Amino acid sequence: MQNSRLLLILTEWNAGYRQIFLDGRPLPVDPQPSWNGYSSGKWEGDTLVVQTNGLRDDIWLDLKGDPLTEAAKLTERFRRPNYGRLEIELTVDDPNAYTKPWTVTFKQAIMPDTELLDEICLENEKSYRHLPGN
Repeated sequence: MQNSRLLLILTEWNAGYRQIFLDGRPLPVDPQPSWNGYSSGKWEGDTLVVQTNGLRDDIWLDLKGDPLTEAAKLTERFRRPNYGRLEIELTVDDPNAYTKPWTVTFKQAIMPDTELLDEICLENEKSYRHLPGN
């Protein structure tokens, strides 16, 4: 969901949400750490550039368990090269977890006529076996 001041991303995983402020506000200097951190974005041509800080010290970046710490600063570049495709370039700069910044690009396809599903891993988790590759 998006308007001129805010992009809200809803996710299936743990019924999560993420706020990306588009109103020009700076990132907090000394943020209270949170699961999704604090994000501020701006448009550079057709690319939404998002900076994030304020992440918790005990979270994982992915299902493999790659760590992130409170020192992490993330930069995402969201771009739609064509209808139905989204590319997200993510740069991770976390001097407490990695020796240098690194970048990965995700390519996603539109999934029309679908709905968000409940995916809560907290109680009696049984859905992992249904994920691709398992």
